[in-house]
Amino acid sequence: MIKAIIFDLDDTLLNDMKSIQEAFKATCNIAAQKHSIHPEQLEEKVRESARKLYASYSTYDFTQKIGINPFEGLWGTFEDEGEDFQHLHQIAPDYQLAVWRNGLLALNIEDSSLAQHLAQAFPKFRKQLPFVFDDTYYVLKQLKGKYQLILLTNGSPSLQKVKLEITAELKPYFDRIVISGEFGIGKPDPSIFQYVLEQASLTKDEAIMVGDNLHTDILGANRIGMKNIWINRKEQVSKDVQPTYEIEHLIELIPLIKKI
Repeated sequence: MIKAIIFDLDDTLLNDMKSIQEAFKATCNIAAQKHSIHPEQLEEKVRESARKLYASYSTYDFTQKIGINPFEGLWGTFEDEGEDFQHLHQIAPDYQLAVWRNGLLALNIEDSSLAQHLAQAFPKFRKQLPFVFDDTYYVLKQLKGKYQLILLTNGSPSLQKVKLEITAELKPYFDRIVISGEFGIGKPDPSIFQYVLEQASLTKDEAIMVGDNLHTDILGANRIGMKNIWINRKEQVSKDVQPTYEIEHLIELIPLIKKI
């Protein structure tokens, strides 16, 4: 019998991908007002630069372990406990500036003051542009009180908490919130799933994982034998990882949970 539903946060409940896209759009439009460039081209170059530079730092292995992506690095401050987070905190401003400077240089624009302006603008836009999927609040409202609701999210505690602060309606739905950066390792490592179950006094058969990411949410649940539901909004094909159930929209969770 299912007693608890464990939700992923980013791109499951929050439309983080859209927030990042809109923040890029707003920031790149600033550059397009000063120089004769297409905002989309700058975004492409900045994204390329972010991925490449992010992977070059000594902190890269840690960010992969915790689950922090290059675009979160563009607006995170990482003021969290621990030596690894302190290192991230130190390099974040240089990384953020370098990414925008490199993006401009890739379009033959050498403008240090603009790069600085864009590096500062992006985090502001990202905080101003939180998006929640249309069915998120409805689904949580239907489930609240009937099941224990748990949020299990990868990432930096400070950054994930900012995301919850700027979507303040979300947090009260959850009985428990677990962030990988506080635990020490992220999904799909089975230990964080076991930790959640222990903290909530649940067995693996009493909980179900709901998430959009096959290689973190679904794989991790599979590793401990927990049922899971993959939200496949983009109609992807699962090859290596097989979910227990698959839906296209969060609202489909309501009838599915009743059947389970």
